[in-house]
Order: sequence, then structure tokens, then C-alpha cells
Amino acid sequence: MAQAVLNKENIATEAGDITVFNYDSVTREYLFSTVEYLAVGVGIPAASCTDAPGEEKTSYAICRTAELSGWEYIVDHRGEDVFSTETGEPVAITLLGEYPENTTTLAPATPYDRWNGSEWVTDTEAQHTADVEAADQQKAALLAEAQATISLWQTELQLGIISDEDKASLIGWMNYIKAVQAVDTSTAPDINWPEKPEA
Repeated sequence: MAQAVLNKENIATEAGDITVFNYDSVTREYLFSTVEYLAVGVGIPAASCTDAPGEEKTSYAICRTAELSGWEYIVDHRGEDVFSTETGEPVAITLLGEYPENTTTLAPATPYDRWNGSEWVTDTEAQHTADVEAADQQKAALLAEAQATISLWQTELQLGIISDEDKASLIGWMNYIKAVQAVDTSTAPDINWPEKPEA
């Protein structure tokens, strides 16, 4: 088949086949090449050109320039995760180009890390506050569990119908409750919780 001849506007002045290189109309990223038959007076398809892109490069995408006058390499981080320097949350990279502003490839080590401009620094005060809150919650849960365990024995004791074995258990659990109440949660997370009495 004859080769198409194009004028400066990429309109065929002689009919024939021509290889065109197609790119995405939004991102201008190179997609694939096709062979098109052009009749006289017909132009090449939209979002295509006749000059071939260069060789592929790792971590780069080949894109048409903004003026559509040639090809350029744009850094390609798509599929990677980076981290917001404001929230520490992961950010999935879905677009071509450099990493988004206010992101880093370094992952924070704890939920209490804050970005200082070059690295993550743990906000020890916030972490300690959270540890103390968690310890207070655990203390309350242990006391509630202990109270539920001894409630029947307390009723039996008040009625004078408690067995010696249950009375011994009640004393053990009351000592446990006192020990839990004495726990200083301000030392969290370094807390040695008292052991529960034998069931």
C-alpha cells in the first residue's frame, strides 16, 4: 500500500497508510501506535501524531509536551504510597508527576508522630496522654468485671448465708479490687496490673 503524504497541518495530500502514535487526550501519555489509511483531505486521528516517542525508561512515562510539539519523560510514581506530612495518613499516587506537596515516602512509626520538615518525630506528650487514657479504660473495665464477680457473694454475706469457700474468694477479690484501685495510671504504659484471684 502506498504511504500517505501529509502537509504541515497533518492533512493527507496523497492517500495511503501512515503509522500514528496515539496518546491520552487528558494526561498526554503515550498509549500505542496504529497504522491508519488516510484519503486525500483527511487528517490523522485526534490525540495522535506521526513522530515516534523515545525508548521507555523505568519510573517514567512518555508524554506529549503541553504544546503537543514533541515527547517528554514525566516521572511516574503511580501505584506507590506516600504519607501526608500533615496527618501521617497514606496517600495513593494515581497521577503522573512528582510526589504531591506535603507528602513524604517515609512512614510514621507511631500514630503520634509529627513531621518536623525532614523526619517524623514522636509527640511523646500526646502518646503518653493516649496511654494514660487507655490505662484508665482498662482499670475501669477490670473493676467492673471484679464487681460483677463478687456481687452474688456480697448479697450472700449480707444475708449471712455465704459459705467459707465463697467468703475466702470474696476476700481475695476485694484485695484484688483494692490493688487495682491503687494502680497509678499516670505511669502508663509501664503498668504492672495485679493478678486476678484464682477462679
